[in-house]
Amino acid sequence: MFKMSKGERETFLAEAHVGVLSIEQLGKGPLTVPLWYDYEPGGAVWMITDRESVKGKLLQNARRISLCAQTDVPPYQYVSVEGPFTMTDLQPGQVESMAKRYFGDERGKAYAKVAEPALVSGMIVSLEPQTWYTADYSKSP
Repeated sequence: MFKMSKGERETFLAEAHVGVLSIEQLGKGPLTVPLWYDYEPGGAVWMITDRESVKGKLLQNARRISLCAQTDVPPYQYVSVEGPFTMTDLQPGQVESMAKRYFGDERGKAYAKVAEPALVSGMIVSLEPQTWYTADYSKSP
């Protein structure tokens, strides 16, 4: 009833929201954690994590993951995507690119100088959205 169109959902997901990632855990509920992500309409959603983190270790055995992005104030909106993913090594400049998305140029550069060296075994997780769930309550009467 309050679903977003394809263009609306892709535009919303491309905005800088904190995402909530869910990864299956054997014998437990899914690990659900907030993180930064980036997305260009029509492409994959990409995130940064460390292979040795809880997320990184769970991803080694997972086949699909989910990510939800939402607003925190009315009228509420959200986009949730799920699908298969790939993992690749973190490349120079990717931490800075992500940090600038969320902090802006100057603060993003400063953050990246500290954060990138801390990602000893950093990787990029690229989620290929196959299933989309959306709501835009600004469309309510």
